[in-house]
Amino acid sequence: MEPPVDRIKLSQTAKDQLIKLKRITKIDQWNTLCRWALCRSLAEPSPPSPVPIPADSNVEMSWQTFGGDMADLLLLALKQRCHTDGLPTDQETLATQLRLHLHRGIGYLAGDPTLKAIDHLLEKAVAAAPQA
Repeated sequence: MEPPVDRIKLSQTAKDQLIKLKRITKIDQWNTLCRWALCRSLAEPSPPSPVPIPADSNVEMSWQTFGGDMADLLLLALKQRCHTDGLPTDQETLATQLRLHLHRGIGYLAGDPTLKAIDHLLEKAVAAAPQA
């Protein structure tokens, strides 16, 4: 699948929040935390606010590093979310929505006062999963 972006560059605010999350969760990889953040935002029913997000940090990763083995699934989830929100799924829209969702998700995770360890991320994911 064609990725929405070749490279993802984060804002300085997001970098600072990820540093906090790395300390709390003991997850050392930016890309792993960013995947959690993207999924956290995509699970939110409201669309992210269309605010400008500066790319003013030195944290940058390729789409393949960001997505890893889940790259195609993350792209499909992003496209589905755009469809649900009544947005087109062209490259520009996908790139914009990726940045908005990623940064919103990082903010949500970093601002969650109940998030004290990696176990809490897992508990939240299990609690949010649809019951069979």
